[in-house]
Amino acid sequence: MDTVLLFPRLLVPVRPRLQVLEQMAVVLEGEHISAVIPRSEAEVKYETAARIELPEHVLMPGLINMHTHSAMSLLRGYADDLNLQEWLNEHIWPVEKAYLGPGFVHDGAMLAIAEMLRGGTTFFNDLYFFPEVTAAAAVDAGMRACIGLPVIDVPTIWANNENEYIDKGLGVSASWKSEPLISTAIAPHAPYSVGDAALSRIAELSGNLDLRVHMHVLESSWEISESLQHHGKATLERLDDLGLMNERLLAVHMTQLNGTDLEALSETGVNVIHCPESNLKLGNGICPVAKLLEHNVNLALGTDGAASNNNLNLLAESRSAAMLAKGYSADPCVLDAFQTLELLTINAARALGKEQQLGSVEAGKQADLCAIRLDTLQTTPMYDVVSHLIYAASSQQVSHVWVNGRMLLQDKQFLHLDTGDIMDRANYWAKRITSETRATRSREYKVHE
Repeated sequence: MDTVLLFPRLLVPVRPRLQVLEQMAVVLEGEHISAVIPRSEAEVKYETAARIELPEHVLMPGLINMHTHSAMSLLRGYADDLNLQEWLNEHIWPVEKAYLGPGFVHDGAMLAIAEMLRGGTTFFNDLYFFPEVTAAAAVDAGMRACIGLPVIDVPTIWANNENEYIDKGLGVSASWKSEPLISTAIAPHAPYSVGDAALSRIAELSGNLDLRVHMHVLESSWEISESLQHHGKATLERLDDLGLMNERLLAVHMTQLNGTDLEALSETGVNVIHCPESNLKLGNGICPVAKLLEHNVNLALGTDGAASNNNLNLLAESRSAAMLAKGYSADPCVLDAFQTLELLTINAARALGKEQQLGSVEAGKQADLCAIRLDTLQTTPMYDVVSHLIYAASSQQVSHVWVNGRMLLQDKQFLHLDTGDIMDRANYWAKRITSETRATRSREYKVHE
């Protein structure tokens, strides 16, 4: 087992909380962090080990993107400035119906994976069709992923009905069980698009198999009346009756919460996944972060897919989350820089049930790490490195990334990915979609060629 010593200028381990360490060494042995000790001690104890100097860098845990639709990177910019229902029903779902397949999913996932790794993300929580293809792409790239097993009451090329979705998903979960980079979650699309019988079955499977449930919940205001009209009860009340309100639920968006909802979330341990930029772009409202924190709800951060964001940049997302929380609550102390960093790391790991393995730089944890250069105009001068990470740093400053102890990015260069080929494949799909849909899409402006 090779031993590698990392010598950063600064270390932000996340746990213990609020610590910024200097003159430290992080010792990697295989897939794990074996020690976090003073540099002087490491130089003596591991005299013959390989060394990586990071003299102008901060080293920290790899970032965790808690909600993506990775293959939808191929639809970045395809349909912008539209409300959610028009965006989905008139643009996204029709183009998916026309082009969805293993090739589309593979090429879109690879584009997303490269973008995320380049920005310091080492783990993504995905929800999309052909989950087995996304899992294979993540493993090929060396990235960690929780693969959502999609369930929806609409037939697609992947499955015809809710039970078929569930059965196929369970097969995917079983086939990847021995792969250390891959975990799985059951991923019903939303309460309004999955029936009671399927949700009850999902709740039972989640408990029996210890699987997370990854679902869009209360993303837009119309869901409130929809639930009352079709089910005679509020959304979270229905989910509770069906057995889904517990610590295994990853409830994404949650922009339409009332006081009763907040109490229910606090009591049941549901995790809320905040996607501020996508919510803002689609005009869906604002997740009440300050109130969730007051109720001790575990909160983590996701970018959503690149079709509705339009990027997978978690550092940018974290700045938006912090600023939005302050402005929405009219309190500049809400969601401070360190709390925001926790959303990207330890809180996300906790939501996934992996707090003992990931989310901080501690001995015994898996070696998922990123290093960010500090010798840039936008991070000079530096009084508080955590403040800079959230409010000033750019994803372009990410220089090194490790997943499971394997270096994937070195001095901003990929060691194993061919980005030229990845972009060529993405451009192939763009040209095909553009040429085949140009005649049927109406826009208020024309593309001049």
